[in-house]
Amino acid sequence: MTKFRPCIDLHNGQVKQIVGGTLDQDASGPVENFVSEKGPEFYAQLYREHELTGGHVIKLGPGNDAAAKSALRAYPNGLQLGGGITVENASGWLEAGASHVIVTSALFDAEGHFLAEKLSEFISEVGIDHLVLDLSCRRTDQGWTVAKDRWQTLTDLEVHPDVLSELASSCAEFLIHAADVEGLCQGIDAELVKLMGNWGEIPMTYAGGVANFEDFKLIGELSGGKVDATVGSALDIFGGSGLRFEELVSKT
Repeated sequence: MTKFRPCIDLHNGQVKQIVGGTLDQDASGPVENFVSEKGPEFYAQLYREHELTGGHVIKLGPGNDAAAKSALRAYPNGLQLGGGITVENASGWLEAGASHVIVTSALFDAEGHFLAEKLSEFISEVGIDHLVLDLSCRRTDQGWTVAKDRWQTLTDLEVHPDVLSELASSCAEFLIHAADVEGLCQGIDAELVKLMGNWGEIPMTYAGGVANFEDFKLIGELSGGKVDATVGSALDIFGGSGLRFEELVSKT
């Protein structure tokens, strides 16, 4: 059964919901759907009270370490941590209370070439059971291509069943944002969800575009219940009007 995976997205030390495709380094900054007046620890405690597991805290750029640690202290071993994870700091985040570290950009060189040896270093450092591979992607002529650097730089790694099978033995889970629809609340990438569900060999979480409970149910139907889902901007706790947090929790 598809399970709700909660999230806490951090930008400049605040909990925000951002249109994923706008996370560039332009002076105008990203498009923000929501900026919370509450700290990350509020959301972490909320998830803890509802016994929600497998959620993630994502640091969107620098200046978020203190906020991330605040969330992890409020829900120790209850949240995964991603954003700027390297071999050098991964163990430190586990010690700070993360259940898993989520890794993307550190697995590629500056040109976007996948570095298998870097993945081996992460496994040696934290172990497969504490490692989540973030294969968040954009649609391309090849299908879906993993994007690094806050989803701005395309890599040479495709989200394809053969690739998923090759990487599955090296991590505990996959996290896959559909970057092109992330934060838009205009519907999910149904084809990507179907691909994930048809593969379905290890736990996976999909994120991107969920606007209402019908979208959430569709993820379960298309994936045969094999893919969990994150909801952000549509949730009332993040200023949205498409989904009430309490309703989503009670129905999943």
